[in-house]
Amino acid sequence: MSQSTISYLWREPEAAKGFVTGVSLHSHTNQSEETLDFIADLSRDWSLLQPIMRWAEGRSQRASGIKPDYARSYWTPPLTPRIAFDLERSQIENKLQIPALVSLTDHDDIKAPMLLRSVDSARHIPVSVEWTVPFYESAFHIGVHNIPSAQGQAWMNRLRAFTAIRVAERPPHLLREILAELDEIPQVMIVFNHPIWDLYRVGNARHMVLVNEFLAVYGQYLHALELNGLRDWKENREAATLAGKWNQLVISGGDRHGIEPNANVNLTRATSFTEFVNEVRRERQSHVLYMPQYAEPWKHRILQSTLDAIRNYPHFPEGAQRWDQRVYHPDVNGEMRKLSEIWAGGDKRPPTWIEAILTCVRLMGEAPLSGTLRYAWDDSAQMRAALAKQEA
Repeated sequence: MSQSTISYLWREPEAAKGFVTGVSLHSHTNQSEETLDFIADLSRDWSLLQPIMRWAEGRSQRASGIKPDYARSYWTPPLTPRIAFDLERSQIENKLQIPALVSLTDHDDIKAPMLLRSVDSARHIPVSVEWTVPFYESAFHIGVHNIPSAQGQAWMNRLRAFTAIRVAERPPHLLREILAELDEIPQVMIVFNHPIWDLYRVGNARHMVLVNEFLAVYGQYLHALELNGLRDWKENREAATLAGKWNQLVISGGDRHGIEPNANVNLTRATSFTEFVNEVRRERQSHVLYMPQYAEPWKHRILQSTLDAIRNYPHFPEGAQRWDQRVYHPDVNGEMRKLSEIWAGGDKRPPTWIEAILTCVRLMGEAPLSGTLRYAWDDSAQMRAALAKQEA
């Protein structure tokens, strides 16, 4: 029988006692390509932004001769694989006083764990990925953890090839075959990430129809549903309810993109990642622990994660220090290049008007404005009430 337990470190400071290891699942590095489609979505959803966006797009096109292309453009998170791994490991070791296991999952890419595994001291790091699975007019993100390292690149090529096939042209049995083969590998763990989030904006009702159909057809190959550290309290409660409906475990997944460590982790009595997978898959046990940052106002945390993406980090390795070295856009010839290589004028620096806009945005993360926004967005009362009801 499946058994999921959930604890909250700010309410239970000794929650990690009796456990051997803390596990950080689902976090991103600078090897992850993140879409910029959300910028176009913002301009459509917020009418006040439309004239600003049109002005900025026109100014950019006149200066560079390049029309903004949000669909092809992407950004990468600020942390290198080593820094990301150390951030997640340090949180568990310092706050919970137990050893850490860390599974990095970039979008459709395994370069981060493969790079880390090239160092002798990091050969235990699992080869994992967040796989984009198109499904009808939407898509789902599936965490595939602990792929056998010798087969890692072959599996990644196969998963990418599946994602690239148009839904109308895809053989109906192909997804089942892939998931079934992954499920047959005892050390692999397959997680349905943030299942309630309508990431592709098909409408909540339609999204939930697709989620339930996906679980009905492929749920037998999934090992857990994710409680996501960057999604709000209400959505994660719905994910837990969905998991109960389909007799699935819930598992942690921080989904970190910035420099705040994952807001939830798993506690386990396993000492290796393969043993942890066995605990989830065979013993059907999962112990999720929310870290103190999850109790902070959700909108404020999302703002901070956004600000992390547009900050400069002079102490980071060369090539990851400035925000415009982490944003990619087609040049005049359609080739993908860093913005820092595209800027006109020869100085490879952002135009003054862009830096002025970003400076204003960054002020939202500085006192006293940051504190005012945090107070205005405080939704902790909802969480406390829900926890009290749960205990009752």
